[in-house]
Amino acid sequence: MKEIALNSLLSDVAKCRLCVDHLPLGPRPVVQAAPSAKLLIIGQAPGTRVHETGIPWNDPSGDRLREWLQIDKTQFYDPDQIAIMPMGFCYPGRGKSGDLPPRPECAPTWHQAIKQHLPDVTLTLLIGDYAQRHYLNNKPRTLTQTVQANARWAPDFIALPHPSPRNNLWLKKNPWFEQETLPQLRIRIDQLF
Repeated sequence: MKEIALNSLLSDVAKCRLCVDHLPLGPRPVVQAAPSAKLLIIGQAPGTRVHETGIPWNDPSGDRLREWLQIDKTQFYDPDQIAIMPMGFCYPGRGKSGDLPPRPECAPTWHQAIKQHLPDVTLTLLIGDYAQRHYLNNKPRTLTQTVQANARWAPDFIALPHPSPRNNLWLKKNPWFEQETLPQLRIRIDQLF
């Protein structure tokens, strides 16, 4: 019964045209979920490759994210284990220095409704500043401060930088992330699965 209700909701999401006039490639919502999922990943918005394939995190950022989690593609793309719900469900278009921000309509329209159908989620990864600003009360001013403050968000959330190759400089400047945060993240992931 729970799965039927969620599938109906995901069907409505797939038909969403709320911001069609603002999407240069048209709408193609990319979401993955099942009632039994234990991990919820909330990122930014699909890029062009994800838009083309309809597969979330199907790009170099996804490769790095799976490496961080030490999860293979089979497990990552199993909605019975992992739900994936970006802040903006469709590719938002290109800006001067990368993709545009996620469309603001998606999260308030769909997030709470989808989360209500995910009763087994015990950990949510908030990837990037958009997700962190939306979900974390009293979030510090910078991404670095937010990720360093992960103990504040436990046990429900872990804040992560976006795994995009564009963040290689951030990763290089913040070696503590790979030395301290990733091992703690992997322990939590192991506890889930």
